[in-house]
Amino acid sequence: MLDRVELEPVFFAPFVSSVMNVENDWIDYNGHLNMAYYNVLFDRAVDEAFELLGCGLDYVKTRRHSCFTAEVHVRYLRELHAGDPVRVTFQLLEFDAKRMHYFEQLFHAEQGWVSATSENMSLHVDMDAKKTAAFPPAVARALARMKQAHAKLPVPEAVGRKIAMPAKS
Repeated sequence: MLDRVELEPVFFAPFVSSVMNVENDWIDYNGHLNMAYYNVLFDRAVDEAFELLGCGLDYVKTRRHSCFTAEVHVRYLRELHAGDPVRVTFQLLEFDAKRMHYFEQLFHAEQGWVSATSENMSLHVDMDAKKTAAFPPAVARALARMKQAHAKLPVPEAVGRKIAMPAKS
């Protein structure tokens, strides 16, 4: 009989989500994807990345810890329409004992262009204590491995941007 061996995940650079489709109910009165649903697509991709890191749904249920979004900066670059297939990339930029800073890009899955980007700061939270908590060692190791894989990627030009009106000339 073979011993069960726990396999560590492979961290591709960047992480690429499964293909998702823009749903008909998500189209607004302008005829394109409503801004709120860009966040749904980004969030679904984050769920996939968090599963890989060991802090997904089962982790929340069994450990009573989770990751909460603290800050997001979304840029809407190109319209999506009903039925469009999309993929999201997830690039871990940095992490510490209690936080993750990551950048996502939403791509049209067939044509390859970027529709939107999302820069995020998430906090690791103890659900019972209702406060931030350090990642457990296994998740911290997974974060370190993902960070090492993603360190080879260039930092996206949109990271750290702020919203501002250009100066009048």
